[in-house]
Amino acid sequence: MLFGVFATHSPESCPMNNEISKETFLKLKDQLNAEMKKYNINKIVEFYMSVLEHQWIIIIDAIHAHDIEKLCIDTGIASTSIVKIVPLNRYEDITKKIQVKKKTN
Repeated sequence: MLFGVFATHSPESCPMNNEISKETFLKLKDQLNAEMKKYNINKIVEFYMSVLEHQWIIIIDAIHAHDIEKLCIDTGIASTSIVKIVPLNRYEDITKKIQVKKKTN
């Protein structure tokens, strides 16, 4: 299942402005890759940043949101950011469900 992890931090805790956040950020990709198996993460699909919005968007293929929560705590994401974990569906999958439902009505 796909999840979107939306991590928003303040300008003061931004890796561009804060030494502690900078260290966490520079190690983050390696930590995520190292911890994936421990937390039943199938794949980090993509990792985006919006610098001016102070937001990271990570698309993760995982089984449970609780595992992603633990991953965010252990890798330090939750120490500098407010984290929201949202289940995601592909557009194509939803349109198929709608079409099937439409045919049965």
